[in-house]
Amino acid sequence: MESNNRFDKEYEVQYEHHWEKLQQALAQDHMEGFRSEFLDMHPYDQAIFFMEQEKEARLQIYTYLSPEEVGDIMESMNEEDTQVLMGEMDPRFASMVLAEMSADNAVDILNELEKDQVASFLTIMEKESAEEIKQLLHYEEKTAGSIMTTEFVATYKNYMAKQTMQALKEEAPDAETIYYLYVLDEEKRLVGVLSLRDLIVADEETLIEDIMSEKIVAVSVGKDQEEVAQMMRDYDFLALPVVDFQDHLLGIITVDDILDVMEEEASEDYSKLAGVSDMDKPDDNAFVSARKRLPWLVILLFLGMFTASLIGRFEETLNQVAVLAIFIPLIAGMAGNTGTQALAVAVRGLANGDYGKQGKWKLVMREACTGLINGIVCGIVITIVIYLWKDDIYLGLLVGISIAATLLVATLAGALVPMLMDRMKIDPAVASGPFITTINDIISILIYFGMATAFMGFLIQ
Repeated sequence: MESNNRFDKEYEVQYEHHWEKLQQALAQDHMEGFRSEFLDMHPYDQAIFFMEQEKEARLQIYTYLSPEEVGDIMESMNEEDTQVLMGEMDPRFASMVLAEMSADNAVDILNELEKDQVASFLTIMEKESAEEIKQLLHYEEKTAGSIMTTEFVATYKNYMAKQTMQALKEEAPDAETIYYLYVLDEEKRLVGVLSLRDLIVADEETLIEDIMSEKIVAVSVGKDQEEVAQMMRDYDFLALPVVDFQDHLLGIITVDDILDVMEEEASEDYSKLAGVSDMDKPDDNAFVSARKRLPWLVILLFLGMFTASLIGRFEETLNQVAVLAIFIPLIAGMAGNTGTQALAVAVRGLANGDYGKQGKWKLVMREACTGLINGIVCGIVITIVIYLWKDDIYLGLLVGISIAATLLVATLAGALVPMLMDRMKIDPAVASGPFITTINDIISILIYFGMATAFMGFLIQ
């Protein structure tokens, strides 16, 4: 632990030293001094320094760096920061930067721009890079095709190890990864995979066909990126080949791209669980944020009105036993809480692919038993509390039985609703916390006042 702290402190001191010298070089307009210090930093640290500068300072830095060097910085930035840079760079310089970046990362940036801006950048860009980016732009967003890169190393099964090693030396500088080499047949179909280790230890005259592995795990170009992420996690791959319907190799998806996908999907699921159609960005103004949140709120508003009208139908019951109104928030709150707990478990399991068909029914049975146990315990507790408080055993039994039944049904609803949505090919995260809470409010009110009507003869004595 002490050793780690020592390295952390040394790194902080070194980083602050770089920071001070960079600021000094900028102030003195000393390009060589700035480049010497700046390029000695890790690209991630470069990106942090770059984005903490004022716009005028960034415009100055652009004149110090090449398009390739700026591209390396943008590879380490998040989506919001890259959009800021694209908006302030000279279009011709920006197109050169995009051309120097990995094609898949360039496509991610272009996908966030207006179509006329994209067309403008591609027109200015050199033809070869523009064609490569155009191919990836054609694929539907959030599919394997949209996140793959075409910068990979492939060889042919009838090549010898010596030929393949020579080709690897030539192509490696531009490849995304060289840990895997993909083996093609004469028709450029994927037929095998070869690790760099196997290639290195093989005899120079050995045919690739003899040392390659035919146990290939590949994904279709149209496969959803979340499913691709699950495959990468399950198989512990550093890269995954992407093929068309005839098994032609189109590109590869690397682990760094999958980490971005996992972060994006987690953020998206979290926003849906919060009842937000699209997670707010830090630079969104109040009107933009309101527009993103309003759709869910309007839907929940109408559901809330339905709940209110439902209570209105039991107005006569409330008039006869007014004390029932005291426990409405308790019943509804407990239903919402337990439903949200079951929802979180179900959505997480479905998102991670933890449940097969048998696993889903096992989850439902477990949640039913959990809801029943929790309901019985909470029901007994609240019955005793109300009896001691109001000196009315029938009122205590009414609320206690209602709590027990509500927790059982709400827990089942929290588990079953996302599974039903998944069966209908709808994102389970759409069964958001506010949505399932409102649904359980309706269920709990029906149970509570239904039980109250049944207990009416005992309550008005």
